[in-house]
Amino acid sequence: MSTDTTGGPRTVAASKAPKSPDTNSSDGTSSTGSSSTATAAERRLLARLSLPERTFVLDALRAETVGGVLLLVAAVAALIWANTPLSDSYEAVREFHIGPSALGLDLSIQHWAADGLLAIFFFVAGIELKREMVAGELRDPKAAALPVVAALCGMIAPALVYVVVNTTGGGSLDGWAVPTATDIAFALAVLAVIGTSLPSALRAFLLTLAVVDDLFAILIIAVFFTSDLNFAALGGAAAGLALFWFLLRKGVRGWYVYVPLAVAIWGLMYNSGVHATIAGVAMGLMLRCSRREGEDHSPGEHIEHMVRPLSAGFAVPMFALFSAGVAVSGGAMRDVFTQPETLGVVLGLVVGKAVGIFGGTWLTARFTRAKLNEDLAWADLFAVATLAGIGFTVSLLIGELAFEGNAQLTDEVKAAVLTGSLIAALLATVLLKLRVRKYRAMVEAEERDEDMSGVPDIYEVDDPEHHRRLAAIYERKAAEHRRRAEEAGAARGNGDGPA
Repeated sequence: MSTDTTGGPRTVAASKAPKSPDTNSSDGTSSTGSSSTATAAERRLLARLSLPERTFVLDALRAETVGGVLLLVAAVAALIWANTPLSDSYEAVREFHIGPSALGLDLSIQHWAADGLLAIFFFVAGIELKREMVAGELRDPKAAALPVVAALCGMIAPALVYVVVNTTGGGSLDGWAVPTATDIAFALAVLAVIGTSLPSALRAFLLTLAVVDDLFAILIIAVFFTSDLNFAALGGAAAGLALFWFLLRKGVRGWYVYVPLAVAIWGLMYNSGVHATIAGVAMGLMLRCSRREGEDHSPGEHIEHMVRPLSAGFAVPMFALFSAGVAVSGGAMRDVFTQPETLGVVLGLVVGKAVGIFGGTWLTARFTRAKLNEDLAWADLFAVATLAGIGFTVSLLIGELAFEGNAQLTDEVKAAVLTGSLIAALLATVLLKLRVRKYRAMVEAEERDEDMSGVPDIYEVDDPEHHRRLAAIYERKAAEHRRRAEEAGAARGNGDGPA
C-alpha cells in the first residue's frame, strides 16, 4: 500500500468530510446511499468505505498498479532473455557471485535478488500489515473476520489441491506452499491492462486480502523453510532488532542510523538459517503507523512513502527479472500439465484460490448472518477470488525454497506458477468484463461530485450544506436557461428564428 505523506489528497478529503455518521461503521453497515436501509443489527459484507479509508485505498492501489506494470515488464523481459540465443548470458549474469565471503555473503545475483532485494519488499509488507492492524480493516475484529477467513481459506484450499494431486500422482509434497500466495501488484497490473475499474469496496477487499495473505506467507517461510539454525547469528539478529525497536521508541531519527543497522540485522538473519526476508518484516512491524496529535502522517507512513518506490520500482522487478526466466517450449508446457508437482501448482492457483476465497467469504456470511452489499453480487466476489489466483513474487520465492538443490524441478515449478497465473488472469478478465458496465456505473456514482466540494456526493447526502450548494448551482442553471428562453422567444418574435 501507499499513502500520501505530505498531507495531500487524503488529508484534504478527510478535512472536508461531513460530520455525519461514519459510512463504514464497525458493524459493517453503511449509513448513506443504497445501503442506508440496513439496520443497526445487520452486518454488510463489502460495505462502502469511509471517506478517509476510500481515499487511502485509491492512493495505495495507484502505487501498486504502477509497480505491477513494472513487474509485468520485468517478467516478460526475463522470459525473452531466457528463450533467445542470449540465454547463455542470462544464466551467466544470474549465477555471477558477488559479496564478502568472510561474512558468508558471497551470493549469486539471483540469490541477492531473492534474499536481499525481497527483504525490502517484505519490509514494506510489514508496514502495510501494521497499518492495517492499527488504522485499517484489521483494527476491528468484526471487519477483520472477512479478509482473514477469506485469506486463510484461500491458502488452505490451494495447498490441499496440491497435496491431493501429488498424493494421487506420486509427486513431491515439498511444494504444497507454492500456490498459496497472491501477488497484489500483478493482479492490479492485469486490471490496468484490461481497463477494468473495480468499485472501492472490492478493491479494498482485494488489498486487505493480499496483506493478510502476505502475513501467512511470511509465517510459512519462517516456520517451514528454516533449517540448520546458527544460534549465535540468530541471537545477534534478535539483539539488532531489539536495538532497532529501542531507537524507534526513543525517537531517534536519521537514515544513517537505521540503514546500517538494518543491513547488519539482515546479514545476521541470513547467516542464522532463518530466511533473511523475515528481518524486513520484523522491522516493518516495529514502526509506528498511528498518527499522534499534530502529525500529518505517522513515521510508518512516512518511511513507507520513501521506501515503496525502491521496492515496487526496483527490488521486486529485479527479483522477477532473475527468477522468471525459464525455458518455454512445447515440451516444457506439456510437462506443466502432466507432472504432479507442476499440475498441482497450476490447479492450486486457478481452482484452489478461487474456491478457497469465495468459499471463505460465503462461510463468513453464512455463520455471521451478514448480508452482501446490495450493490454487489456473489459473482463479483468469485471474479475477485479468481483474480487472486495470480501468484507471482512470493510463489516464485517459495518455489525456489521448496525445491532448492533441484534446478530442473525449480524451473518447472516456476513455469507452472507463470502458467497458473496467466490462466487465472484470463479467467478473471472474462468474469470481470461480464460486469464491466455495472462496475463503471458504481465507480461513477462513487466519484460524482456535482456540488464541486471536493468530496463525492454519496458521502454528503446528510450534510445540509451539500444540498444548499446543489440548490445554488441548479438555480444558476435555471436562470441561465430562462435567459436563453427569453432570447430565443424574442428572436422568433422578430422573425429571426427558424420558420
